[in-house]
Order: sequence, then C-alpha cells, then structure tokens
Amino acid sequence: QMQLVESGGGLVEAGGSLRLSCTASGRTFRSYTAGWFRQAPGKDREFVAVINRSGSSTAYADSVKGRFTISRDDAKNTVYLQMNSLKPEDTAVYYCAASTNWGVNRNEYAYWGQGTQVTVSS
Repeated sequence: QMQLVESGGGLVEAGGSLRLSCTASGRTFRSYTAGWFRQAPGKDREFVAVINRSGSSTAYADSVKGRFTISRDDAKNTVYLQMNSLKPEDTAVYYCAASTNWGVNRNEYAYWGQGTQVTVSS
C-alpha cells in the first residue's frame, strides 16, 4: 500500500503564492504518475496538474496553466505544486494522487492523500 500525505496549505491573499508538498511512503513514488486535484465546497473534485514518472511530461487544467507548476523530487519521494498568482476561485481542498497510468481523470488514480485546505482571500 502507498500512503500519501499533503502539506503546505493555508490562508493567503489574492496574488500570493503557496507550495504544496505530497510525500509518499510504503512505495517508491517514482514508479507512479502523480496528480493534483482539488475540490471546492459543493463542487466535484477536479483535475489540476499531472506529472509523469520521469518528470519529463506535465499537464495542467486551463484554469491554472501559467500560474501553477508541478514537479517531483524522487530522492525525497515527494511531489510539489507551486501555486503563484492565486485567486479566490482557487480556494479548495487540494488532494495528491498516484496512478500507474498517465491521465487527468480522477478514476485513474488508486492512491489518494487526505487533502490540504487552500484558502485565498480577496
């Protein structure tokens, strides 16, 4: 089994930045595609960003493209989400996930963290 633990969430003003971390245990993270998803109150969980096993390919939701950057540090078994130019509409619980496949669909991800709250004030 793989366990994923997110950290780095918090309260930030619009225009500010946060960096989320997701650390894996139980299995080697580099064997998996890693994704970030988010869920705002009353909304479905949506795709944010994904990075492949080697870190050579990434993809982003249109709503965060150019503002968010996903990366991974295999030596630390950790994936990051750097979030810049944050907007109030980015407010959500952010979840890290791992999959054996490349994809943007949450159903493709077998392992999930517990989530970390990000709140952006206007």
